[in-house]
Amino acid sequence: MLFHLLYPPINVVQYITFRTAAAGSTAFLISLLMGPWMIRTLREFQIGQVVRDELSETHQLKAGTPTMGGLLILAAALVPTLLWGDLTNTYVWVAMLSTAAFGFVGFLDDYLKIGRKNHHGLRPRYKLVGQGVVGVSVGLALLWLNGQGLYSTELFFPILKWLTPNLGWLYVPFAVLLLAASSNAVNLTDGLDGLAISIFTVAAGALTALAYVTGHAIFADYLLLAHVAPAAELTIFCGALVGAGLGFLWYNSYPAELFMGDVGSLALGGALGTVALLIKQELLLPIVGAVFAIELLSVVIQVASFKLTGQRVFRMAPLHHHCELIGWSEPKIISRFVILAVVFACFSLATLKLR
Repeated sequence: MLFHLLYPPINVVQYITFRTAAAGSTAFLISLLMGPWMIRTLREFQIGQVVRDELSETHQLKAGTPTMGGLLILAAALVPTLLWGDLTNTYVWVAMLSTAAFGFVGFLDDYLKIGRKNHHGLRPRYKLVGQGVVGVSVGLALLWLNGQGLYSTELFFPILKWLTPNLGWLYVPFAVLLLAASSNAVNLTDGLDGLAISIFTVAAGALTALAYVTGHAIFADYLLLAHVAPAAELTIFCGALVGAGLGFLWYNSYPAELFMGDVGSLALGGALGTVALLIKQELLLPIVGAVFAIELLSVVIQVASFKLTGQRVFRMAPLHHHCELIGWSEPKIISRFVILAVVFACFSLATLKLR
């Protein structure tokens, strides 16, 4: 909105780098300033965290902490994108609507948990159906963009520049799987104070850089990337996600005053997956968000092992709960996981040069 009002009179507004910084700063301020109001409001309506019975006594003490703070993250990310982004850009709308839709699925899950006063929200199959509907919608939108010559259904493998299979209509189920995996991975990681939002902010920062080089003709050509000109505007969206994440972390850091809930974790996971699809870095996403992928994989391994052999590989899944049970303190787990997130994010950017 401000982009259309201020440009061309104010020439600097045309630059994506300026608008990304502006969007990130605006998102940070919205999240930081609205945080106390959000915490008070959630307490007034008695919207508090419901903790699983099998978790440790330390987690039981967190019961009642205001949750559904993901609404704050969504507002802090989407409003600056509307202010500073080019609203004629279809990619921006796909990213924002997908993020909001995943957030709505998470909102329903949180609403049921709070209403029932237990940790059972949407049944898993219903949650997957909701995620699947959003995923199909995004996949069909990408297929339509492909028909308009504004997108490619080819896959670009990290490092292997010669391998670019075209999935055609199969790109839709591929998009569904990637988005479901991404949203659930962030959801599963959201179990310790500040863990998920810290790792998310690191991953979103890497995607900000990736969106910029993908949309930049010279950089994309030099790095042998698929040049997607409309994807440049997603840099603003990613910058807003980073700012919103940092602002929310102010209140979610250990010991947390506010939890994001599923409305936040599903939305953020959906945002990462959608951006990765739009900038043609789908197969780089497991490296960008490797910690999320590891957490998801730990659950898959645990469930598969227990069903097949009756034995558990981890003391508890996801992996961060296993680390708790082997004696790591919560702050140490968070710090070490964030260190890994930074390492993997840097490696994901390094793979661009390896191409």
